[in-house]
Formats: sequence, structure tokens, C-alpha cells
Amino acid sequence: MELLLWILAVILVVSGIVALVRGQVLWGVVLVIVGLLVGPGGVSLFT
Repeated sequence: MELLLWILAVILVVSGIVALVRGQVLWGVVLVIVGLLVGPGGVSLFT
């Protein structure tokens, strides 16, 4: 389960960075924050 959370967190953060580069600042920031919260190093939503 921890591996799946890491993969999901990486995908969310990368998507957020891509959104920031494209100029979608709000959406990019939301994705990065959610990615950091979901990751096992952050505040996991599943525990």
C-alpha cells in the first residue's frame, strides 16, 4: 500500500508542476499540496 501511495503522490506532484508551467497556478498548487498530503512522508489520508 505504501508503494501505491508513493506512486500516486509522485503523479500528483508532477501533474501539479506541469499545470504550473502551463500557467494554471491554482490547479497546480492544489495538485502539489494534495500530492504532498497523500504521500507516506506527509499526512497520509488513508491512515
